[in-house]
Amino acid sequence: MKSNDLGKKFLVEECQKVSISTFLKSTKEKLKNELLRIEAEIQGNHIELTTSKTGFGGIRYWFKCLNCSRRVGTLFMHPISQKIGCRGCLELEYRKIRYKGMVENSFN
Repeated sequence: MKSNDLGKKFLVEECQKVSISTFLKSTKEKLKNELLRIEAEIQGNHIELTTSKTGFGGIRYWFKCLNCSRRVGTLFMHPISQKIGCRGCLELEYRKIRYKGMVENSFN
């Protein structure tokens, strides 16, 4: 009898299996849940994390704005005041939108 010979041959269906994709999915879920239990910290400010459900039964993760408590995907730090918040609270604009407004006003 060989060292790895267990006598009777078994079918794959008779064995418990662990696939790498199942393992990674489980591990990722545990990691995500653990991340939600802790708060992120940016420049000494504690940032709360929150979730929402997606249309396909998944979970989407968000930051919670320090100022308005809205769920946002991106937080910004104002270059002058160093205040952290969402684009709306910090009254930030995109260059493209600002440029478009300048062009429209020049024709009036």
